[in-house]
Formats: sequence, C-alpha cells, structure tokens
Amino acid sequence: MSEKILVVDDEEEIVAFIRDALTDEGYQVWTAGNGENAIAAAKKQPDLIILDIMLPGCDGYAVCRAIRDEVSCPVIFLSARQGEDDRVRGLATGGDDYMVKPFSLRELKARISAHLRRERRSMDRRSRSVLRFDGLTLDLKGHTVCWQEKNIPVTNREFAIMEFLALHPEQVFSREQIYERVWGLEAAGDSSTVTEHVKKIRAKLAAAGCPAPDGYLATVWGAGYKWRRQR
Repeated sequence: MSEKILVVDDEEEIVAFIRDALTDEGYQVWTAGNGENAIAAAKKQPDLIILDIMLPGCDGYAVCRAIRDEVSCPVIFLSARQGEDDRVRGLATGGDDYMVKPFSLRELKARISAHLRRERRSMDRRSRSVLRFDGLTLDLKGHTVCWQEKNIPVTNREFAIMEFLALHPEQVFSREQIYERVWGLEAAGDSSTVTEHVKKIRAKLAAAGCPAPDGYLATVWGAGYKWRRQR
C-alpha cells in the first residue's frame, strides 16, 4: 500500500494521532496546519485528503473550492461542526464525505479504504470504452447510451453530463461543478441549465423503459447530483 494521504488540521495532537495510525497501515502521510499550506500540499496530488473546516487563514471550505479544479482525489471533511447545513455545504464545495469530531479511528480508516477502492475502480473504468450499470450502457467512444440494448438518443451535452458523473460514481458534484466541467469555465450561461438537462436525461431514460431513471442520476438535495452504480 503506497497511497498518499494529506491530513489538514491545526490541532497538532489530532494530526499526530491520525498520521501515526495511517503510517502504521502503510500509507504515506503528508500534513498541513493551515489553509494556505494545505493548498500548496494538495498540488502534489495526494490520493486522498482529510480536511478540517476551522483552519487559520482560509477555512476548509475555501481550501476545497481552491483545489477542486486541479485535484480530483476524494476529500473527507473532519470537523467539530455537526449541523446539517455544515455537512451539506461540505459536499456542495466538492467534498466526498463528512465525519464529525470526536471520531472513531476505526471508522475513519474504513472510510479511507472505501474511497480509495472506489477511486481504483473509477480509474479502471476510465481505461475502458464501455461503462455498464445493470441494464444501462454508456459507450464512451461511440457516444451512445443504451437501455437493455435499446438506443437512447441524447445530445452531446447530455452525454457529457452522464459520462462525467458515471466516471465518478457515488461522488457528489454541484450544479456549478458540472456546468464548469461540461460547458467550460468561459461559457456564458447559468448553471441552472444543468437541472434542465438532467430532467431531459431522466425523461429519455424513462421513455426507453428504464423503470427508475432518477436511480442512476440521483439528486442530493442541497448539494447537487451523483451517479449511482445501481438503482
């Protein structure tokens, strides 16, 4: 095991506790004690980031927003903030998971392992030209979508949304993140168009006979959308 994990927290005892535990598991552990150092360390492309919210300088939310264009690895927020709004905000800014302090080290290790396994499977998918989810098939080279061998006509934008989310299953992306990825940073439009495209994709899946089109392209209320492997 040689995955690189960045631990970001201004409490030295917590950093040392997590670092020692993960090092014993065989991970390479990098650390940062404030937002600015975290952004700099993230540029070295860790495989996973454990990120506190209350940091000196820019907070964890700002760190996550700052790195998301360049860093695609899973981000686990680890914070004393317990409110639903805090958890939703963490997911909406690009986080993949949220744990509340005090936390179980055993659970943290399990979540790290699960996210890294998911990333390895995602990398395997990117090397393939066809993605299969139950009866739904996406041909990445042919830009075609089929439900149980029945072709579903989709536009280039619709396919790009499906492809982007399907290559990152179970990861939540905000409308803004999807818009920037599919339309581009310089696009002169509004991220609300993502919602309309999602509705059209679901309608086309339903028309083709897919019994629960929103089961694949799921809404995470207050945060965005994610692709489910199975309905």
